[in-house]
Amino acid sequence: MLSPMIQSNSFRTIRLALMFALTACAVLAQAQHHPTENINDNKFRQLGPAELPTPNVYRNAAGAPGHMYWQNEADYKMKIRLDDEQQRVYGEEVITYHNNSPDALDYLWVQLDQNMRAQDSDTYLVRSNKLSERMSSRQLAGLKKEFDGGFKLDYVQYGDGSPAVFRVNKTMMRVDLRKALEPGEKTDLRIKWWYNINDRMKIGGRSGYEYFEDDDNYLYTIAQFFPRMAVYSDEDGWQNKQFLGRGEFTLPFGDYEVELTVPSDHLVAATGTLKNPKECLTAKQFERWEDAQTSYDELVIVASQAEAEKREKSRAKKSTTWKFEADNVRDFGWASSRKFIWDAMAVKQTDGTSVMAMSMYPKEGNPLWEKFSTKAVAHTLKWYSHYTFPYPYPVAWSINAKSIGMEYPMICFNFGRPEADGTYGARTKYGMIGVIIHEVGHNYFPMIVNSDERQWTWMDEGLNTFLQYLTEQQWERNYPSRRGPAHKIVPYMAGDKDNITPIMTNSESIYQFGNNAYGKPATALNILRESVMGREDFDYAFKKYSNRWMFKHPEPADLFRTMEDASAYDLDWFWRGWFFTTDHADQNLAQVRHFQVDTKNPDEVKTAQAKVRDAAPRNISEIRNEAIAQTQDEIDRSIRDFYTDYDPLEVTEVDRSEYKSYLSKLTEQERASIPAGSHFYELTIENEGGLVMPVIIEWTYVDGTTETTRIPAEIWRTNDQQVTQVFMKDKEVSAIALDPFLEIADTDRSNNYYPSRPSDPSRFELFDRPSRPSTNPMQRANRGNGSAGGK
Repeated sequence: MLSPMIQSNSFRTIRLALMFALTACAVLAQAQHHPTENINDNKFRQLGPAELPTPNVYRNAAGAPGHMYWQNEADYKMKIRLDDEQQRVYGEEVITYHNNSPDALDYLWVQLDQNMRAQDSDTYLVRSNKLSERMSSRQLAGLKKEFDGGFKLDYVQYGDGSPAVFRVNKTMMRVDLRKALEPGEKTDLRIKWWYNINDRMKIGGRSGYEYFEDDDNYLYTIAQFFPRMAVYSDEDGWQNKQFLGRGEFTLPFGDYEVELTVPSDHLVAATGTLKNPKECLTAKQFERWEDAQTSYDELVIVASQAEAEKREKSRAKKSTTWKFEADNVRDFGWASSRKFIWDAMAVKQTDGTSVMAMSMYPKEGNPLWEKFSTKAVAHTLKWYSHYTFPYPYPVAWSINAKSIGMEYPMICFNFGRPEADGTYGARTKYGMIGVIIHEVGHNYFPMIVNSDERQWTWMDEGLNTFLQYLTEQQWERNYPSRRGPAHKIVPYMAGDKDNITPIMTNSESIYQFGNNAYGKPATALNILRESVMGREDFDYAFKKYSNRWMFKHPEPADLFRTMEDASAYDLDWFWRGWFFTTDHADQNLAQVRHFQVDTKNPDEVKTAQAKVRDAAPRNISEIRNEAIAQTQDEIDRSIRDFYTDYDPLEVTEVDRSEYKSYLSKLTEQERASIPAGSHFYELTIENEGGLVMPVIIEWTYVDGTTETTRIPAEIWRTNDQQVTQVFMKDKEVSAIALDPFLEIADTDRSNNYYPSRPSDPSRFELFDRPSRPSTNPMQRANRGNGSAGGK
């Protein structure tokens, strides 16, 4: 009754006996994928001690802080002076370190991150480079190492002024205590230092200065400017990995009181609340600053461009001290320049609190910055709070600095400037808005949900990039987000595995930093939200993680466990595949077989068979044989008989009579069980990339309608290489597609279809084709209407 000739990625319609049809749907068990050498390599095995630490009283099995969770605290009182003539920072600080751990501490570790710029820094030694015919000034500076960077320590003392014993090891300093700091005790350290500020535009850096030759001014974006306490935690003990420039910072929370002394014609933005605005601002600026406190959703210019241009020409001989206070923050950053324009807007939050969204930028940033920056800050606070928790700090700053995107509590430095005529391209606009959303978003991860950046870059960059994508899509319909949707990570996932590392890799050991730490984890979370858990369950679990760990130090296991604990999804297969391996998704629709039940009804069976026969392609000989003038039976009709014109698929009265006889022998129940007109489709799908993912199938029917079937990833649990499943349809199918909505980052879509679809043609460009115009679309449009400038 059955003659199944299987064709790879093909449609074979076969008549099937009723008994086979009924049993085929029941017998769908997959061949067990047996691991070799008694090793459990099943992709659905639970994550165990090899991947995750054992739950304990500090971090429980649900992914929440345990009942004995603790974290140490470091409070700072600092006096900082900016030398605008020599581009130096001078500082004095008192650190009060609180030991809330159950351990006695014999020594303390302090981070000296500026030492990465010292001339003997390992940063230069571990950085591979080579000569080329064209070298930039930044490349040459890195080779010559002429900049005298690094902290110059005047003293390290105890709180009573007595000298402390310390040892500087590159970017880390160990302070040996006179006696162990017992649990519950605190101690003070006094440190005095200075350092030369780096020129970011020549030698790079996360902070530093930018020099404006036209008006002989500097714009300072200052961070990592003070010796900072390292984190001591239940997970790693002291986090004292050297700072080489890529893995960022791990810092304890604390309260800050900071005095910043700068030239009196400078404006300053910083972490925390400005405590002496009347002493720092002109009367007009103070009045506008006060108006801004209640200017909900309305932009207020606190310091105008005209005022900034006037200050650019001044050179104050006096200084002003700006006083800032910040509670429960992990770091401190600031910016200072006489070039700054300042705008502000109050933002009302859902919990009733008010936040000041503010920006400072030079005139070179306008009109782009005045139009977008502060509004992008407010937009970020709204949507990040929607997905996590209300923003708990009083202010969020966006500071314009060329060629940088960097974040600190309540303040971030962001690139993006228009052309000299005020116009700008789409790439500039969306790049600027995107970096502002991203860097302001870092207030949530890791400034509040305080993960270990030096070890796990992805825990802040990946989560933040994911929320950046959601927030960008709320800014403008079809916003051109760089990362987030599954298909955007495909080129990376399909790349050479020798140049790819798992997400769970130390920050300094990642091969492709942007893809690994930003793109892949952001994509994984978006897939988890859209295609595995669904938005409602994902959003609830992610918000639970965010609230559990705000103002605390989470580890990867805390995220993994919370997402499962709060959703009832077993996601070990997902974390393993996406975070612990370099497998990629590539589902192949290898075989399609079409069956119909043989109902014995000749009007159905023979008619359908005739339709298939008539639609079948004809061979070349048959076509050319039509040219035969006369066949022998046409010459001699005496040789014709019954079979000469016999059509085996013609329905006769004998066929119908036999069918009636067949039905008369069936019981009423047997007749009712015959699914007349049903179509059975047996799909064999192969996992060629190794990464198990849900199977999403789109069916297109002959009548033009479509239907989507979503199969959880667990279909691969007993065989992660190949699965076969039968589907019963009431209508005939004309086309089948896997991953029709680009959900799983399938790296080869050419094998996802029946019938096969041609791939997009590769394109080449003629060498004599005119080059693209250097003007942006806004400039070209202005030419047409005779206007100038982007306003």
